[in-house]
Amino acid sequence: MSKPDDLDWLMQWYLSQCDEDWEHQFGVTIDTLDNPGWSLSVDLDGTILEGLAFLPVYEGVSEPEQSVQGLDGDVPWLVCRVEGPKFKGWCGPRDLGRLISTFRVWVEAVN
Repeated sequence: MSKPDDLDWLMQWYLSQCDEDWEHQFGVTIDTLDNPGWSLSVDLDGTILEGLAFLPVYEGVSEPEQSVQGLDGDVPWLVCRVEGPKFKGWCGPRDLGRLISTFRVWVEAVN
């Protein structure tokens, strides 16, 4: 059996959290950025990831520069970290797959 692609995997992970309660308070949000790019926010409350450490990722950008990335999408970049009870990530317009994959790698390492 083949391994699901990252978007299919994320949909399956989301569905596995749904217990007739979690999905009414928490969830997964994918949105666009105006610089341009993507954002991913995942509520960790009530999941096996709640309270676990995550080593922040800064690829193609340093921590001080992260707020000015994007430009016209010509430079790949990725920022991921846990803020409170949420996994948050931002990336360039061509890097959404890499962003979801970063979350997936963390989840699969915990499992």
